[in-house]
Amino acid sequence: MSSLTYVQFHALYVLPALAALTATAHRRRDRADWRVVASGLAVVTVLAVAYTLPWDRLLIGMGVWTYGAETVAGRLWGVPYEEVLFFVLQPALTTLWTVHVVGPVVSGVEHSRRDRLAGAAAGLAVGLVGLALLASRPTTYLGAILAWAGPVLAIQWAVGWRYLWRVRGRVAVAVFVPSAYLWVVDRLAIRAGVWTISETYTTGLAVAGLPVEEMVFFVVTNCFVVQGVVLFRWVVHRWR
Repeated sequence: MSSLTYVQFHALYVLPALAALTATAHRRRDRADWRVVASGLAVVTVLAVAYTLPWDRLLIGMGVWTYGAETVAGRLWGVPYEEVLFFVLQPALTTLWTVHVVGPVVSGVEHSRRDRLAGAAAGLAVGLVGLALLASRPTTYLGAILAWAGPVLAIQWAVGWRYLWRVRGRVAVAVFVPSAYLWVVDRLAIRAGVWTISETYTTGLAVAGLPVEEMVFFVVTNCFVVQGVVLFRWVVHRWR
């Protein structure tokens, strides 16, 4: 029997962090055009829900992870309502943190056609590695993450990997901090029985009890959000 429901998980760990970042965001008005940030967040959120929902449903159907008895309120297309809500809350959480640390847009970065092709190829290579890992049952979850991530990374890196590299320190901080926080609360949720990660479809490697696949998942999804917001701001800045 789980000691925590998925709704309680959001109430204890996600919403307070989101509220704290929202409360301090007004101090960063000098670092961001909030109309651009809000537009970027809206685009990222819509894409996150549309792209993640079928992938999530597939892995739930396979049994890659399961939920504790009575921990979810209901399901949309096989995916818990609370999980769909998380597809909205995580981009908001990470975007607000990104605004705190990413700083102003840097001018003067050029991105050629060759750069676009190289970025696309690198992202697709990540996806191909993921597809190869799907051939083995213990690497199914890891392979699914990388195969799913590849197309998104290919698009983002094609748009502006040179700019991301130029501000790599800021991007790294923007990705790492929310990822580390979500690692901790994910481990707490697993311990409380909110969800369970299958031993069949994972490598068995873990850090402090947290499967490495979960760690990779949060790094990848936060990369999606941070890179999406950073690149959106850069593209708008160039248009202007």
